[in-house]
Amino acid sequence: MRPGSVEPPPLRRGAGGGPQRATLLELFFDLVFVGALALTSLTLSREPTWSGAAKAILPLMAIWWIWTITALVTDFYDPQQRPIQVVLAGVMLGISQMAVATPNAFGKSGLVFAVSNVAIHLGRGVLLVSVLYRRERVAAQRAGRFLFWFSLTSVPWLIGGLSGERTRFILWGVALAVDYVSGGLRYPTPWIGRVPKEQYDQAGEHLGERYQQFMILALGDMILVAILGYSRVPRTGMHTLAALTAFVTTVVLWQIYVNRAGSILQMVTVRSPGRSARWAPYTHLTMVTGVITMAAGFDLVIPRPTGDTPLGWGGVIIGGPALFMIGRITFEYEVFDRWSWTRVFWLAFLIVAAPPVILFLPPLGVAAYAAAVLLGIAITDQLRVRSRASNATSHRQRPTNPE
Repeated sequence: MRPGSVEPPPLRRGAGGGPQRATLLELFFDLVFVGALALTSLTLSREPTWSGAAKAILPLMAIWWIWTITALVTDFYDPQQRPIQVVLAGVMLGISQMAVATPNAFGKSGLVFAVSNVAIHLGRGVLLVSVLYRRERVAAQRAGRFLFWFSLTSVPWLIGGLSGERTRFILWGVALAVDYVSGGLRYPTPWIGRVPKEQYDQAGEHLGERYQQFMILALGDMILVAILGYSRVPRTGMHTLAALTAFVTTVVLWQIYVNRAGSILQMVTVRSPGRSARWAPYTHLTMVTGVITMAAGFDLVIPRPTGDTPLGWGGVIIGGPALFMIGRITFEYEVFDRWSWTRVFWLAFLIVAAPPVILFLPPLGVAAYAAAVLLGIAITDQLRVRSRASNATSHRQRPTNPE
């Protein structure tokens, strides 16, 4: 360092007294995703078919990966440092454009969606590499791995944005597959290799807190969509009951995830942070997709709670809870290397009984059935927790053998 020059402050979180918990800037950053989640739900509810599901879920996967990578960046680096603040502001701007383009991502807004997605990833990567190269070479290599892979996938994203709907499906699907697979493989990059596992071990309680906060945002989307739907219909008994079912379902999901799994995730990110940092994005994407699908289901049920249940509607109403539970069950297996057989039973019951439920019950009845299954899961979870606590207490109070 030259005489009289000032060494720039460290970017690493915790270095020099940086915050260990989520900052207000990160919470503000999350707010831009509320619109993206709500528009994704509304996109699915307008076309509850396999094609409509793909049009909603593929953009959601792209938006989710942006949030995941950015959350990992703010877990590594202090959000109060100016370069990281610039990254967050740029991502917020890009996500706002992607959210607006989401309903027509496979129509006239495809190029806007693709360009915004590519600009976020490449802009973040170039900024981090240029800043970190002068301060921390190892951190610059990590950012360089991300930049290499996102540079590769930018090609199918941009070509897809200029193509027709069918070709766009294929190219964007390939790009997302490469993003998700390369992330799971720790971004193997020519000459510098993969991200070392010990770098993921730097993740702490902050990352678990960030996933918990995003799940709350997703649950907030259910409430938002239900309120908007209820505000557009007459205040009849059936419409009110449908809105109440949406509220109860949201509370039960909170009980299943936030009150239990969120606390577990925070504990695991301290005990085994590397594993959670690598695999939590995939299980949480499944849960978030389930919540978004449930929100779309209530956007269908609240305006028309009675009458026959179209097959597409039934798939959305039942598919949402099923996806959420698949993600939740896999998440617990990822953490503890064991299956929750009570949840597996409830998931099987939800799916096996779905055809006659959809065939014979009105939309509100199908939604109530799904809510009842989720309530059963929440109750059995609490009974299991109390049983384990009681057994642990009995074991501690058991008298020792004097011999």
